[in-house]
Order: sequence, then structure tokens, then C-alpha cells
Amino acid sequence: MKQAQIYFAITLFAWSLQSAVAQVIPPGGSIYNPPPPPPPPPPKIEVPTIPRMDELPKRSYAPIAPQQSFDDRIGKCLDDAAAAGLGPAERTTYSRNCAVR
Repeated sequence: MKQAQIYFAITLFAWSLQSAVAQVIPPGGSIYNPPPPPPPPPPKIEVPTIPRMDELPKRSYAPIAPQQSFDDRIGKCLDDAAAAGLGPAERTTYSRNCAVR
């Protein structure tokens, strides 16, 4: 009878140690820290197309939007500055900064 109780106590003690081992916290860790996120997927590597020597390059014949001349941009900026009520010195500064944008 005594041996059965000792055997039962040892078995119970060993069983309780196994559950405690599963809860070991690594050094520098905390029980409140969530597990780290999974690593991102590897980048997709695509082989670029190599141009052929016997083909002409493809050209885009789409119309290019006409750009305003510098004189037109300065005039528009001066008009905007005058409409905002700026004085002559402020108009020059504003139009100079506005036209180069």
C-alpha cells in the first residue's frame, strides 16, 4: 500500500512538472508580449524582357499636352496675386515663386 502511494505521488509530481515546462518564459520575454508576427513573403522576382535586335522600338504617338509659355505663367500668377490683394513687392515675389512650379 505504501509503495502505491509513493508511486502515485511521484507520477503526480512528474505530471505537474511537464505542464510547468511548457510555460517557460524565454529570457527577455514577458507573459504579456504577443508572439512575433510571421515573416513577410519573399519578394517576387521577375525577369525583365530583353529587346530584340531585329525589332524597332515601340513608339507612343499619344499627343503631348501643350505647356504654357513662361510669359503666360507669369501673367497668370500676376493676375492671381492682384486678385488676392497683394502689393507690388509681394506680387513680384509671388509671381516668381508661382511661375517656376
